[in-house]
Amino acid sequence: MDLSNLKAAAGSTHSKRRLGRGQGSGYGGTSTRGSKGAGSRSGYSHKIGFEGGQMPLQRLLPKFGFKNINRVSYRPVNLADLQTVSEKLNVSEIDKAVLAKAGLAKAKELVKILGKGAVSKSLTVTADAFSASAKAAIEAAGGKVVTLNEK
Repeated sequence: MDLSNLKAAAGSTHSKRRLGRGQGSGYGGTSTRGSKGAGSRSGYSHKIGFEGGQMPLQRLLPKFGFKNINRVSYRPVNLADLQTVSEKLNVSEIDKAVLAKAGLAKAKELVKILGKGAVSKSLTVTADAFSASAKAAIEAAGGKVVTLNEK
């Protein structure tokens, strides 16, 4: 068996409709175009998105996108910010309350620690989420990572 003798599976292909070949063909008369109207005339082509007079989808949808109700939005805080907060406030445990006091996040916001910058001293950081690089950097400096509401 090779490519030259391959065939389609039985019943998977159909011969094309031969339109406008008389009443005996079953597709004579109006040739499946219906009677009257623009669609029955030669040369007719509808606009992209035309739905036969029904309100088109692009006009039904809102103009400025939508709000994803399942979106989880985090306030990003970098390692460099943690370093400055620990030096400024002289703390080794950083949680949401400390970040709120430093003005980096509000108390009820979800916080994600990102890996930009470096941490030079051992810190215990409590946040909602951590990037892999931030987690590795904090633990490499001898610190501890505590994730809130971990699933």
